Amino acid sequence: MNGDQTTSRRRWLQVMGIAGAAGLAGCASGPDPTETGASTTEEDQGFSTGTQEPTTQVEELPEVGGTYTDIISSTITTLNSMYNSESTAGALITNTIDPSYGFKPGQVQFPQLFELSSDDNRVWTAKLRENLQWSEPYGQLTAEDYVYMIKNLHQTEWSGTAASSDWYRNGEPITVEKNGKYKFDIKLEEPDPLFPKKPVTWEMQVVPKKLIKPFVDEEDVQGLKENQELIDLSYTGNLGPYNLENWERQSKLTFTRNEDYYAREADDLPKLFEKAPYFERIETQIIKEPAARVGSLKTGDGDEVGLEPSQAVNLEGNENVNLNVSPQPYNRPIFYNMRANGWKPFRKQGVRQALGCALDKQKYVKGVQRGYANPEFTWQPQWSPWYNDDTVDKYGVGDLYGPEATRSRMKDALSDTSYSYDGDTLVDGNGDQVELKLMYQNGQAIEKSTAQFIQQEFSKNAGIKVNIKSIGGLKFVTDYFRQQEPENPDELEWSAGANNYGPRDKVTSKESWDMGLIYGLNTYPMTPTSSDVFFLKDGAFNATGYYPSYDLESLYQDARTASSDEKRKELLGELFGKLSKDQPMGMLSLGTSITGYSPDVVGPEEEFFNGWNFQTWRKESGDN
Repeated sequence: MNGDQTTSRRRWLQVMGIAGAAGLAGCASGPDPTETGASTTEEDQGFSTGTQEPTTQVEELPEVGGTYTDIISSTITTLNSMYNSESTAGALITNTIDPSYGFKPGQVQFPQLFELSSDDNRVWTAKLRENLQWSEPYGQLTAEDYVYMIKNLHQTEWSGTAASSDWYRNGEPITVEKNGKYKFDIKLEEPDPLFPKKPVTWEMQVVPKKLIKPFVDEEDVQGLKENQELIDLSYTGNLGPYNLENWERQSKLTFTRNEDYYAREADDLPKLFEKAPYFERIETQIIKEPAARVGSLKTGDGDEVGLEPSQAVNLEGNENVNLNVSPQPYNRPIFYNMRANGWKPFRKQGVRQALGCALDKQKYVKGVQRGYANPEFTWQPQWSPWYNDDTVDKYGVGDLYGPEATRSRMKDALSDTSYSYDGDTLVDGNGDQVELKLMYQNGQAIEKSTAQFIQQEFSKNAGIKVNIKSIGGLKFVTDYFRQQEPENPDELEWSAGANNYGPRDKVTSKESWDMGLIYGLNTYPMTPTSSDVFFLKDGAFNATGYYPSYDLESLYQDARTASSDEKRKELLGELFGKLSKDQPMGMLSLGTSITGYSPDVVGPEEEFFNGWNFQTWRKESGDN
């Protein structure tokens, strides 16, 4: 959760994950901005949109040596990549086995285990390196390992792997076929130029066919989950820069340099990879106390620590800390429950627009977010190449903020109901003030401050009393966010899983609720059409029961298959404009990823793709 930013150094690994939705058990809202009074525009923050090629040229390769100490805040549940859904654990797994490929600044594909290409944007061919070896006795990594894993684990009903939903489209499995010893094809039903930027392939973590086959033959889920080789990552051979040496479950993980790392032989990687990695050891320490984590950074005992606002502000100007502030794709939304056990007026576009006018977003990002954020007006960050400022309605600033803007819209939207204003107070048919409950995640100071801000703004501008309540993230998911499984799913118009079991008047969660401030979600600046899971009536993660006021499905489809980026940008501009008008959720802000590094560490960049080349990071002194 917040303050746990192990992945900041390789944050591109979670850029495409649905934080708080597809991975509800994992980290959700991303890092919290800091108290600095910084500007709230992306231009002033100097965010890189990933359009520049990196410079990685060196005259002489550095020496190998030293230990890199990474501090995280919570224990790791599992390192079994088949069943892990936590981004922190996912980053630790990549210490020992590289993802399929990644992206470097410029959004240029960065080949690792394989390279993905296509002539028609429909059939994508993965070409593996030929020097990839599993640990004994599993032999060479070939296309058969990938195809077998996808077909026999991810595309089966019994396995329930973390990536299962990735390998289906429109309810049907994606066709995957071997095309030689080192090649396999992924065949889509329709062209998708942005497919390589989706996590289904580039974030994929493969396992040996020979290791998993006995469990597949027996359909043994428990055996797969508990297999010690999968948990201890002892099968990874030369596939990653480090080997897992020791895992003390409550306190520390230790990784040692992999002397056989395949990338040192690659002729298509920057020169720095010829001796990579450059640390002898990585120690990931688990320190739950926030003050202790920051203290380890200040004293030089830690090399990387994710920071929250109050922590970062106190480190500004500290010579022992390099503060890295990078853009990230996760937003901070207010969930409105539009299902039958929520407040019914949420279903009206005008009500949602009125609530958008009730929140001063500039005040929010400067006060609660301390300046390290930007107001969010639609489901795309303003630094994204797909964002079009001309199409977006900016609720919460200028003329679209304040009591008059709020109440006039609320009155119009509720004119056909029993709700009305008694002076400045919104009342129901009995003359009682409207009261709504807002839940926020317990133990998270930023969420509590946000809830209090919403409480004050809704009272002042909308005349609505908001009662705030803290709740555990897991309890919110199981009792409120997700619906109860229907007895007759086949009789419903759709049934898309636990986060959208069916129509809002027929399927509800266990407990009634009004608003939630629990998880952040991904805005997908690389593959913006991926957000359809939130906003289509039958979307797999449309838990709130939102029904769009526009034909968003056609816009998503047209943008997904557009023949050029220019046409895609035009269509997405229209799409994001309509989302800004429809206000499917209360969109507050898009924050930043804030990480404290030791000043000796060479490699971090204040860039969206910070960490793409973590294997080449090193220390100037080389003796720590």
